[in-house]
Amino acid sequence: MTNLLSATPSVDNLGERFVQHLSALNSDINLTVCQVVWQDIAEHYNETPRAYHTLRHIQQLFGQFDRVKHRLDEPHMIALALYYHDVIYDPTRSDNEAKSAEYIVAKLGRYLSTEQCARIRALIMMTATHQLDDFESSNANNDAAYLLDMDLSILGATWPEYEHYAQAVRQEYAHINTAAYQLGRIAVLEDLLAHSSLYLTDDYHDRLEQQARLNIKREIKSLRLD
Repeated sequence: MTNLLSATPSVDNLGERFVQHLSALNSDINLTVCQVVWQDIAEHYNETPRAYHTLRHIQQLFGQFDRVKHRLDEPHMIALALYYHDVIYDPTRSDNEAKSAEYIVAKLGRYLSTEQCARIRALIMMTATHQLDDFESSNANNDAAYLLDMDLSILGATWPEYEHYAQAVRQEYAHINTAAYQLGRIAVLEDLLAHSSLYLTDDYHDRLEQQARLNIKREIKSLRLD
C-alpha cells in the first residue's frame, strides 16, 4: 500500500521549483517576476473555500512528479501544467479546467511561446475528463498520460490518506445537502469504476490500480450507509 504523502516537497520548495521550471523554458525571465507569478499561484490555492484543491494537493503531485520525471520528455511543461491545472477552482461551476487553462495563457503568454502556452493549455483541459485527446492517443509521447495519472494518484493512496481526500472533497461541496451529495458522489465514483483501467500508464496501473478500486468501493459503501 502506497503512502503518497511521505516525500512531498515543502511549500517553500514548491515556489523555488516553480522558478526553476519557468526559467528552464525562458532563461531571460527575471527572478523577481517569477516570484511574483508564484505568489499569485499560491494565493489562488490558499483561497478559503478550498479544502482539497489546495497547495497540499500540489505538494502531493510533486511528490509523484519526482518519481516519474525521468520518464517525461518535457518535464518543465508538465510541471507548469501541474501548478496551474486547478489554479481556478469554484465547486459551484463546471468550467474550472477551462478557466485555469485560460488563466495560464493570460499570465504566462508574455513569457512563453504561443506553442508552449497551447501545449500547457491542452494538458490542463485533459484533466477535465482524464482522457487523452486524439493527438495524445496517437502520439508516442506519454507525458500527458503521466500528468493525468499523477492527478488521480490520490485514489490509490492508503485508506487514511484517501479518507482525508474524500472528507476534503465533501467540505468543498458543503453548499450541497447530504442526500444530493451522496447521489452525485456515488455516480462519479461508479463512473470511475466502470473504466477498464483508472490509470493510463503501466507504472501507475501496476502500483495503484488495485488499491484505488478498493478505496473507491469502500467510499461508495460508506456513502450508502450514511
